[in-house]
Amino acid sequence: MLVAPVVFGATLILASGSASAGETYRNEYRVTLLGLPVARATFVTEVTRPGYTITGTISSAGIANVFTSLDAKTKVTGQVADDKHLQASNYNLVYTRGKRTRVYDVRYAGGNVVSTTITPQPNRNKDRWLPVSASDLRSVLDPVGGLTLPDDGKICSRTLPIFDGESRLDLVMSPKGKNKFTAGNVSGEAIVCSVRYVPKSGFNKGRSDIEYLRSANDMEIWFAKTGTMTLYAPVYARVPTRVGTLSITATRFGA
Repeated sequence: MLVAPVVFGATLILASGSASAGETYRNEYRVTLLGLPVARATFVTEVTRPGYTITGTISSAGIANVFTSLDAKTKVTGQVADDKHLQASNYNLVYTRGKRTRVYDVRYAGGNVVSTTITPQPNRNKDRWLPVSASDLRSVLDPVGGLTLPDDGKICSRTLPIFDGESRLDLVMSPKGKNKFTAGNVSGEAIVCSVRYVPKSGFNKGRSDIEYLRSANDMEIWFAKTGTMTLYAPVYARVPTRVGTLSITATRFGA
């Protein structure tokens, strides 16, 4: 599912937010390719302490609709651990491309995947498919809440192990400075992280779009401090593709 198309995988990974107990926050994103609109996304985070729920919708827009309609609906539920970590218990994605719909469902316990299903099952090329091993499913993050990070002074000095229901990947981050951002009526300073995409399993070997991302050296995610729970969440991402730069920009952030 990830990077097919890249816009939906990247937006899912970028889309995280936070709220204090009993509060609801809404994040909205604009997705452009070479400056042209291709998608829009909305994510709503509800924290009920100790639980939380993140629901999201992603829809193709602009020039993307000329080729095919794309739509995704996602929901993550879990627990707030130590008042600063979002630990998922269930991740669900309903992904529609044209007339084809596929449902991904993942259940977690203690950061480990305990069950994962795809309905209907995709056809696999056994000669090319790199299966996800049991060890790949231990100590992983969901692709929605996994980029909500604690304010520990090491925002960019970490590796994020992501499992999206099909593919297992690492996002290896390193510091790249700071930059100003504006998202609707919210503005401030963001921490800029350089990101290296490392696919682990759950994809076809030799797939050109994955190999392109693997070799890319100009991927970035910007993180800004949220209003509550001493957490940082993404406000911007830049993802290189073979046809140009994909930009995901928050137009509404945490309010």
